[in-house]
Amino acid sequence: MADLLWDDVKCFFDPDLMGSLPDVRVPDASVEDWQAVLDLVVEKGWKCQYSEGESVLPVPRAEAVLSRQTDAECPDLRVWPTADVLAIFRFYTDDEVDFDVDLRELQGQERLDVFCGFLREIGRQLGKPVLMEPEGDCGHPVLGFDAEADRVVLLADSQVR
Repeated sequence: MADLLWDDVKCFFDPDLMGSLPDVRVPDASVEDWQAVLDLVVEKGWKCQYSEGESVLPVPRAEAVLSRQTDAECPDLRVWPTADVLAIFRFYTDDEVDFDVDLRELQGQERLDVFCGFLREIGRQLGKPVLMEPEGDCGHPVLGFDAEADRVVLLADSQVR
C-alpha cells in the first residue's frame, strides 16, 4: 500500500509552489549517520557518482568528506534510486544529512512511490525522520518519513491548492 496518494499531495510536488529543488534533510545527524547513508547506497546497489568540483572520484568514507578544509569546495553525491529519479546529497555539515530532489522528476503516483520508498529506506537505516521542505524554507516540513509510524506521512495541510 502506498504511504501517500498522489491526489492528496500533488500540490507539494508543484515546482511553482515548492521550488523545483525542495530541501530534504535528516536533522540531528552525525558523521556515523552520513556513513550509514553511504553504506545504504552500496547495500541497495543504487547507481551513484561522487564528485568534488569537476572531479569524479570514488566514494570516500563520510569522515574524510566531512573533515575537509573549510575553504574546500562542497562535494556532492548523486544517487539514482531508479534510473529516472535523482537525489543529490551535499556534504555541508556533519549534523544534518542534506539532499535535493527535482520535483519535475517526481510527478504521479509511481514516482511518488519511488520517492517515499527512498525516504523510508534512509529513515529506517538511521532510525530518524527524513523531512521534505519547500526550497529555502527550512523548518517547515510538508512531508517526511516518521520513524515511529515507519512510513512517510503528510506533515502540512494539503489544502494549499
